[in-house]
Amino acid sequence: MNICVIPARGGSKRIPQKNIKEFNGKPIIAYSIEAALKSDCFDQVIVSTDDDEIAEVSKKYGAKVPFIRPDELSSDHATTIPVIKHAIEWMEANNHYIENVCCLYATAPFIQSQTIHKAFQKLQDLKSDYCFSVTRFPFPVQRAIRISQDNKVNMLYPEHFNSRSQDLDEVYHDAGQFYWGKAQAFKDELSLFSEAAAPYILPRY
Repeated sequence: MNICVIPARGGSKRIPQKNIKEFNGKPIIAYSIEAALKSDCFDQVIVSTDDDEIAEVSKKYGAKVPFIRPDELSSDHATTIPVIKHAIEWMEANNHYIENVCCLYATAPFIQSQTIHKAFQKLQDLKSDYCFSVTRFPFPVQRAIRISQDNKVNMLYPEHFNSRSQDLDEVYHDAGQFYWGKAQAFKDELSLFSEAAAPYILPRY
């Protein structure tokens, strides 16, 4: 089976309860749940949370909350792949065979169901371990500068001081919407930012 796992812990520090903050009339997590359900890619859409209020809101919009995420995966230092691995292993321990998983962030209100579907198709077509959303940097990173502690400027790549922008390779960054992957890749904790992954390119807007 294919599952969508939406990580949504309750302990956000910068914006308390950000995963269920109202955004344009409904909790922000609702957009991710609704897009996942509409994509017709999943046997189950699951929210992984440690928070009762988030669990209730998630169920209201059609997601399942079959477990409460353990404390060790709910801290400020918990990373995404172990959270997804936990969800897969919980499902398997409860007699579900998981083939593919999409980790979909709760704070991605502009996610489109067709994007989820097309990225899944790319994962299958390329036989990749992962496929995730990326987008272009707006300016060549090879000409990036840093500001030092004593308020001075230096280039990250000084060898490109005289390079023309059009001569530099275009580069991309994680767009922070979703990560499709084979269940085994998540269980093996393969690196996302590697040749194990294929990019699904989103427009910058």
